[in-house]
Amino acid sequence: MNTQIFYFLYDFANQSAINDKIIVFFAQTFPWFVIFTAGVFLVMHHELHKAEEPFKVFMQKKKEIFIVFLAGILAWILALVGKIVFHTDRPYTLLPDVHPLLVESSYAFPSQHTAFFVALAFGIFVCHKRAGYMFIFFALLIGIARIVAGVHFPVDILGGIVFGGLVGFIVSSISKQ
Repeated sequence: MNTQIFYFLYDFANQSAINDKIIVFFAQTFPWFVIFTAGVFLVMHHELHKAEEPFKVFMQKKKEIFIVFLAGILAWILALVGKIVFHTDRPYTLLPDVHPLLVESSYAFPSQHTAFFVALAFGIFVCHKRAGYMFIFFALLIGIARIVAGVHFPVDILGGIVFGGLVGFIVSSISKQ
């Protein structure tokens, strides 16, 4: 079933140069936009730019910003450890007819990108529900784009969602104590 879902999504790749550029954008460039947007949102949401003493307001809100990005970084690191433990090959190494739009050199499971962005989204969701939904959507979009690009199986993305969700939950729970 994993391979069937992979091929269903991968069939969107290698159709046209424009389509491939859009897929690569969402798989490789868009994540940087999401990180930047998360940072801007967390800073601007508290209206630091309007405060008379922006540094003082930032110091009061820094815990939230720190927790959100800490969750993402920890999920990235734990997913890296997961890759070392599980040694799962990428689709293009296992399936000879797959020609990826990106080339990754590490193992596939779990997806570090998905783990990072799910943890980041969860951290934002805990404090800001509406924005959290948007960042969850972004995390899923990035994960799906990486399947379409041929660098992950769906199970790799699911693993990233689990890793990221657990890390986001644990970090958020500890921070509330």
